[in-house]
Amino acid sequence: MAASPPHLRQVLRLWDATCVVVGAIIGVGIFFNPRDVATLTGSAPRALLAWALGGLIALLGAFTFAELGRLRPVAGGQYHVLRDTYGRLPAFLFVFCNLTAIQAGAVAIIAIVCAQHLGVALHGQDPSARWVLVMATVFCWALVALNVLGVRTGAKVQNVTVIAKLLTLGALVVLAAIVKPGAGVPVAPAAPAAPAHLSGLFAGMALTLFAYGGWQQAMWVAGEVVDARRTVPRAILLGVGIVIVAYLAANWAYLDLLGFDGVRHAKALVADAFSVAWPGVGRRIAAAAVAASAFGVLNAQFLTGPRLTWAMASDGLFFAPFARILEPFDTPAAAILLLGALATALVLGLGLDRTDLLTTGVVVVDSVFFALSGLALPALRRRTPAAERGPAWLDAAAIAFAALELLAIVGSVLERNVRVVALTGLAWIGVAALVWAVWFRGRPAPARTDAPAGG
Repeated sequence: MAASPPHLRQVLRLWDATCVVVGAIIGVGIFFNPRDVATLTGSAPRALLAWALGGLIALLGAFTFAELGRLRPVAGGQYHVLRDTYGRLPAFLFVFCNLTAIQAGAVAIIAIVCAQHLGVALHGQDPSARWVLVMATVFCWALVALNVLGVRTGAKVQNVTVIAKLLTLGALVVLAAIVKPGAGVPVAPAAPAAPAHLSGLFAGMALTLFAYGGWQQAMWVAGEVVDARRTVPRAILLGVGIVIVAYLAANWAYLDLLGFDGVRHAKALVADAFSVAWPGVGRRIAAAAVAASAFGVLNAQFLTGPRLTWAMASDGLFFAPFARILEPFDTPAAAILLLGALATALVLGLGLDRTDLLTTGVVVVDSVFFALSGLALPALRRRTPAAERGPAWLDAAAIAFAALELLAIVGSVLERNVRVVALTGLAWIGVAALVWAVWFRGRPAPARTDAPAGG
C-alpha cells in the first residue's frame, strides 16, 4: 500500500488549544494599556468598569467564534468561514491581508517590544537601536525554526509562556494583597480627574478591546486539534474566561498598589508596581516579565497564522509551494518561513519609530474581517440542520459583535490623529484585491478536502 501523503496531524488537546487562546490574547497590552484607560475614564471605578465591559464584548466575540469553530473545525477555519459565506475573493482578501499586514505587522511590533524589554532586563538600561533590531530578527527566526520542527514543539513553547504570563499577573495580585494599599512610588501632583462622561468610558472600553483580541487563532489550528468540533469551542470560551479574570485582577492590583493617580501618571506601569516591593530591581523584573509575555504571543503568531496561508494555498488561491507539508515534521514550513521573512522586512524597514502607526493599521484591517466573520455566523447557521445548531441567541451575539467592530473602524477613520494610517490600512485591502485580479482570479477550485475534523 502506498504511503499516505504528508498532512497536518491532530495532536493538540484542550490544554494546548486553550494556551493558544490565552497566549494569543495576553501580549504586552495589559502591562501598558491600564494607564491610558485610567486617563480616559477619570476614576478607578470607571476604569475597572471599562475593562469589565471590554471583557463582555470579548465574550460576545468568543461565543461567536466558538460557534464558528464548531461549524468549521478545519485547518484555517476562519478562511473557510469567509469562503463558504461570501466566496473565494473575500476569503483571499482576509488571508492575504492577515499574512502581509495583520500578522506580519503584529510579529514586527511584538518582536521589537520583546527585544527592547529583554535589553532592559539584562542590562538595566534601554538597549541601542541596533541591538533591538538584531535581537528582534533573531527572535523571529528562532521561532520560525521551532515551529517548523512540529506543532507539538510550538505548542510546548506556548504552554510554558502562558504559565509564565499568568504567574506574572498572579504575582501582581499577591503583591497587592500583602502590600499596604497606595504604597506605590510617589507621583507628581495629580491633575483634576476627567469628568464622568460616557464618552470617556466608551473610549477607555475601546482601548481594552485591543488587549482582548486573539481568541480566533484557535480556529486556525483546528486541523491539528483532537476532536476539534468540541475542543476548539471549549478552548475559546475557557481561554477568554481566564483572560477576563486575569485582566480584572491585574487592574485591581495596579490600582491597589499605586493608587489611581499613580496608575494614570505612571511612566512604566508594571515597573512601578513591582518597585513597590522591590525598589532596586523592580524595573528589571518588570522588563523580564514583559519580554517573556511578548515572546509567548510572538510564538502564537508563528504557530497559528501560517495555517491560514496553507489552507488558502491548498484551495488553489495561492502559490502551490505554500500548500506543501514538510516531512517528517508535518508542518506548513513554507508558510511559516514566509511569515518570518515578511515580519523581518517590516522590522528592518520600519525600525523603532513607526510601530505605533503600524499598530493602528493592523487593528483597522483586522476589524474589517472580524466584522465579516461575525456577520457570517447567522448565514452559516441557516444552512445547518436545526438539530445541529447552537442556541438562537448566538445570532444576536454575532451581529452585536460585528457592529462593535464596525464602530471601531469608523472611529479610527474619524479620529484625526490616526485617520491617514487607518485609511492606508483599508487601502491595503484594495491592494490585495489587485493581487487577486492579476494572479489568482481565474484559478479553478480544487476538489474539496476540508471535511470537518473530529466528527
